[in-house]
Amino acid sequence: MRLFIDVGRYCRLIYEAIRSSTEFSMYWKNLINEMVKTGYDSLPIIMLAGFFTGAVMTIQTSYQLVAGFIPATTIGSIVSQSLLIELAAVISGLVLAGRVGARIATELGTMSVSEQIDALESMGFNSVTFLVMPRVLAGVFMFPIIYVTAVVAGLLGGIASALMTGALPVSDFMLGARQVFTPADVSFGIIKSFVFGFIITSISCFKGYFATGGAEGVGKATTQAAVLSCIYILLADFVLAFVLL
Repeated sequence: MRLFIDVGRYCRLIYEAIRSSTEFSMYWKNLINEMVKTGYDSLPIIMLAGFFTGAVMTIQTSYQLVAGFIPATTIGSIVSQSLLIELAAVISGLVLAGRVGARIATELGTMSVSEQIDALESMGFNSVTFLVMPRVLAGVFMFPIIYVTAVVAGLLGGIASALMTGALPVSDFMLGARQVFTPADVSFGIIKSFVFGFIITSISCFKGYFATGGAEGVGKATTQAAVLSCIYILLADFVLAFVLL
């Protein structure tokens, strides 16, 4: 019964947020602040994760492709396509589930247990519009930008790794990347980033908005938000790959 109750409360929260999305004047300032926190402030960790993901993939791929009849350009093809359709979006989502999801759940959970949300409602504010909608929209808008940043950082990491290890010339790496590049791969990655952004922010808002039990309840909500976001990212990744590829 608890599962059905949570699903119903989650759907009702998202419905109320979508229904109030036209009240832009109420949440546009919060939306800008959330876009900065979700997107701009996350770029350093995403660039770091993407860079080393591309670097490690290049080393591992060159180690595995030891046969002389396999062209060196294959390394660039494998690394670039893996980043575009899978790793950049998934790794960014998992990293931000901890960074962004935990922050959102903690903020809203603290407001919930300290009755600040009730105070907003008593003053005539729609708390869902004011608190939930800007956070969900910020995730949907900024995660595609984060995905593109992760892809670029990953390719730079692959190039740097190829130079430092001598696995292959940069020209061969880029030639292999260009040989397999298709706009459909980018579109698939961007679709993933939209979905992952919605999953992380909506689940975190739900867990934080309905948090109870003081500081212990906030900590529990934060942990659940991060864990559930990671689980549903992996589930959505499988479903999207099954449907769209």
